[in-house]
Amino acid sequence: MKEIKTELMLQNDISEISKLEPFIDNIGEELELPPDVVYNLNLALEEAVSNIVLYAYPGKTGQDIRIQAHTEGHSLLLTLTDSGIPFDPTKVKSADVTLPAEERPIGGLGIFLIKSLMTEMRYQYKEGKNILTLVKTIG
Repeated sequence: MKEIKTELMLQNDISEISKLEPFIDNIGEELELPPDVVYNLNLALEEAVSNIVLYAYPGKTGQDIRIQAHTEGHSLLLTLTDSGIPFDPTKVKSADVTLPAEERPIGGLGIFLIKSLMTEMRYQYKEGKNILTLVKTIG
């Protein structure tokens, strides 16, 4: 598999989300990924970054979100780093999508979506930073 290593820096502003699709599309092109895999990567990354933008920095603007992408074996790793409020999404109880919408508690669907689209989701809090790694087996 072709090796890649690339990075994207964003600010915690919802308008920055538009930079994600070209970033992932370029990776998909470089790795010759099928369109459905590229779509799923875009969706998972957009959801993860949206959560950071909306919840990691309450009342603060101009904060950095770093996204690094690299291949490792037969996997693509997307690592998101921010210095916002510590939050481990791997500890969030999965949403019960079998319940009718009106009976479901608010929240958790985005994390459920990320977990369902990616092969693995890892989290660590290190040196004042949230480090979320989304892993997708691609080959």
